[in-house]
Amino acid sequence: MKALVLTADWDPRPGYVPSDWEKTTRKAITGSSVWRHPRLEVKEAPQPRIGPDEVLLRVRACGVCGSDIHFYETDEQGYILYPGLTRFPTILGHEFSGEVVEVGSAVKDLKVGDRVTAEEMIWCGHCRPCRDGFPNQCLNLEEIGFTIPGAFAEYIAVGAKYCWKLDELEERYPGQRLFEAGALVEPCSVAYNCVFVRAGGFPPGGNVAIFGQGPIGLAAAAECKAAGAARVIVFETSATRRELGLKVGADYAFDPREVVPHEVILELTRGLGADLLVEAAGAPEVTVPEMELALAVDGKIAQVGRAARSVPIYLERFQVRHAQFFGSQGHSGNGIFPHVISMMAAGLIDLTKVITARYSLDQTVEAIQASTGRSGGKIMVCIP
Repeated sequence: MKALVLTADWDPRPGYVPSDWEKTTRKAITGSSVWRHPRLEVKEAPQPRIGPDEVLLRVRACGVCGSDIHFYETDEQGYILYPGLTRFPTILGHEFSGEVVEVGSAVKDLKVGDRVTAEEMIWCGHCRPCRDGFPNQCLNLEEIGFTIPGAFAEYIAVGAKYCWKLDELEERYPGQRLFEAGALVEPCSVAYNCVFVRAGGFPPGGNVAIFGQGPIGLAAAAECKAAGAARVIVFETSATRRELGLKVGADYAFDPREVVPHEVILELTRGLGADLLVEAAGAPEVTVPEMELALAVDGKIAQVGRAARSVPIYLERFQVRHAQFFGSQGHSGNGIFPHVISMMAAGLIDLTKVITARYSLDQTVEAIQASTGRSGGKIMVCIP
């Protein structure tokens, strides 16, 4: 089958000493400190075989994520920019949907012909964090398109317990649109986990500010408006993405280079500040100082953008404002996927509006290259 394969050199940075676990598993905990000189190529790869508890999916759509861009881009020393868990070579792609074409002998709740999307976080269900209800912190975590083969391919094998049916979306998204909507469930679930699970949401009628209008920030804007935010204020340097933010539910969109964000937030909220501020830009050294100054009493900051750096925080501000800071990773557990699918089916959110380009599987390298401009919305790879 055809697939987009990433290879890279295991070459730890000077001063970074891989743990024995990293050396044994060849999984880098901090990918940007280990993997160098990435190469991307669409080429022939073995079609996956399924185990008893797995299904084989014919992939129909897969979105380009910021993580895929961070695999492609490098720093001046040639190291990838993605700071998280990685193991190469592997097939990229983790925001996907497809049709079930084969089921394992132990699978009872899926059948050939079912249209599904799937979680990217392959949690074990046995370790202490999983058993405590924290699958995104699984100690034995594998990640589709990061450490195990992903969905920029004609076929992918996935555990049945990670799959979610798309039947509920069929009326609103007919034909190929169903698969495009299905591929958007994963990034919408990342935003949902950040806003509602990790940060605990906000009072209906509250004020929300979101920094960054990439796909996760756009999903957060749509979900916050659907959940009853009085004002959704977004900051984004790309004019196209600002327009997309307004299109999916934001009330105000600003270029943070042309305004002072905390002053804008305070003005629009009549001095109250924001009840929730979402960092989806991956630039906390710039955004967090502005967020601190815009916190409402009992306000919250939620970090979902990936940024492998330390950021000074003025803790006095958090103490006197009775404020909180939350870190968010992943999308599994807490009924997140089915809730997102239901929001989409009800028309509460529609992220298909942010698809700005479509590519074929053969064009996947070009799709990722085009995404590096960070000026459009979601780029989708479609496999008819």
